[in-house]
Amino acid sequence: MATQVKNTLQAEEAKTVIAVVDLRSDTVTKPSPEMRRAMAEAKVGDDVYGEDPTVNRLEQRAAEIFGREAAIFVPSGTMGNQIAIKIHTHHGQEIICEERAHILNYEMAMLAHFSGCVPRPIHGEDGILTWGEIKKRISPKIYYRAQTGLISLENTHNMAGGTVYPQEVTDEICDRAHEIGLPVHLDGARIFNATAALGKPVREITKKFDSVMFCLSKGLGAPVGSLLAGSRNLIEQARVYRKALGGGMRQAGILAAAGLIALERSPARLHEDHENAKFLAEGLAEIRGIQIAPAKVKTNILVFDISGTGMSSDEMTRKLAAKNIFASGISAQAIRLVTHVDVDRAACARALDVVRQICK
Repeated sequence: MATQVKNTLQAEEAKTVIAVVDLRSDTVTKPSPEMRRAMAEAKVGDDVYGEDPTVNRLEQRAAEIFGREAAIFVPSGTMGNQIAIKIHTHHGQEIICEERAHILNYEMAMLAHFSGCVPRPIHGEDGILTWGEIKKRISPKIYYRAQTGLISLENTHNMAGGTVYPQEVTDEICDRAHEIGLPVHLDGARIFNATAALGKPVREITKKFDSVMFCLSKGLGAPVGSLLAGSRNLIEQARVYRKALGGGMRQAGILAAAGLIALERSPARLHEDHENAKFLAEGLAEIRGIQIAPAKVKTNILVFDISGTGMSSDEMTRKLAAKNIFASGISAQAIRLVTHVDVDRAACARALDVVRQICK
């Protein structure tokens, strides 16, 4: 009888455990049951020899979807970006990017360490650069100036709050850059979020870029991996640098199997994450001390200012974590939330309730 009572109490306690709502990033997603089954059953071979059939299929589908000649599977978006930078540039050149760009702030200075280049950062309103701003910063052809070697854009722009480049803006940048012989790379880690926001196919909004990197492991929900897409010649060079960076993963079909499901299935549901992000933004805008413009929230990322609450981001994120709501402080008084497949509307509503409690 005592054992029965104990088991009943434990069961009741288990029911009252509050689930974590993890809004730190869409990188925290867990693979779906369908992905796990595909991983367990994947046909594999040695990908360094080009013999993994599942990796080969993933690369082929990525190239088809992006309208490119070829693509290569890499362990991370950082590796994909840095391989592209290495191919497009040579030592001693400058790379134009937005001042909050991932390649500048979150890739361990690899554009200098690996490619021997320096950044030429530009501030863009809401993270969006225009040709008018870029052309002013392109180095003149003077022997004592480092020459511009590459323009890199980020779409969606992570630290600007998931903002989306209008296609006419990226088209103009690519066209004008190509006229003067400059390549343009796209850090499209969340490019499928951009396509969902714009309502246009990914091949259409990325067609003028010389190379495109996109992630499987963020909004698309795969556990690991990114792809770099471009010309056949670019991808042949990319295989050399992937091996040099330790990215030859051998029987990687186990990972590529989940990536295939993410690529084929996940883009169709990204609008749900965008709707949840808008819901959060509208709720946050009503809380005293928090500043956010819900109209600017177009995808699954929102950044809000908490200076009016009297708390630092460290203090607020600690208080949120104590209530099982995980968020990321990105500056002393700014917090980022990212919606994804593992956070539904009810979880977003609970997160808002907790923020309201903390801010009272």
